[in-house]
Amino acid sequence: MQLVSDRSEPLPRVLVTGSSRGIGRAIALRLAASGWRVALHFAHDERAAAETLAALGPAASGCYRADLSDPEQAPRLWAAASADGPFDALVNNAGIYIPHGFLEGDEAAFLENYRSIMAVNLESPLRLMRAAAADFAAAGAGRIVNVASRVGFKGEANAATYAASKAALINFTRSLAVELAPKNVQIFGIAPGWVETAMARDGMGERLPEILATLPLGRMASPEDCANAAEFFLRPESSYLSGVTLDINGASYFH
Repeated sequence: MQLVSDRSEPLPRVLVTGSSRGIGRAIALRLAASGWRVALHFAHDERAAAETLAALGPAASGCYRADLSDPEQAPRLWAAASADGPFDALVNNAGIYIPHGFLEGDEAAFLENYRSIMAVNLESPLRLMRAAAADFAAAGAGRIVNVASRVGFKGEANAATYAASKAALINFTRSLAVELAPKNVQIFGIAPGWVETAMARDGMGERLPEILATLPLGRMASPEDCANAAEFFLRPESSYLSGVTLDINGASYFH
């Protein structure tokens, strides 16, 4: 569902998926403050999307609904948003985290978890990248930022599929950076560790002291910490970078 559009907007323009709340919202607001026109995406929470849209003010460049648990909707989202004007960048932020022990439950439960996570965290971002990269290559330039995770490098018990989806996204970022560099399409990633978002807080409760003890900087990342890193990759200063995934984990993990 499109809430806002303006075909007369100047460039640059960016689509941020999963931008009604959390890290995506922070990225959208940070890019708006840096002079970008920001197109929002949401799946279900129309109220949160409307609030973010209002916070963007004149930098808002459309708001689009698509359920990325159905990867077929990913290229349709790009086509619908592109109909209101060309893009210079894409931020693949939408993702889900559903913990599930590898030996937990029956085969059907395992496959449901696997397919749900891979659809949102990997297949939909890939299909968006294919659509975006084709347009960027035709235009002669474009940038993509993928929101991965620390666990894409280090793994995590009871979340193997989630970790695998993020590891795959990191390696697509690297490989496509090489493949698409001759077309002046640059691809980057950020890999947050613990972040102060609703998704991270679910079930955390009494674990907070334990978690903080693993973070040498003594605090979780804020969504704004992630947004600052994403915004850097869309600045002219990063023009000689591509394929880089930046860790945002308070010095808690190196690789």
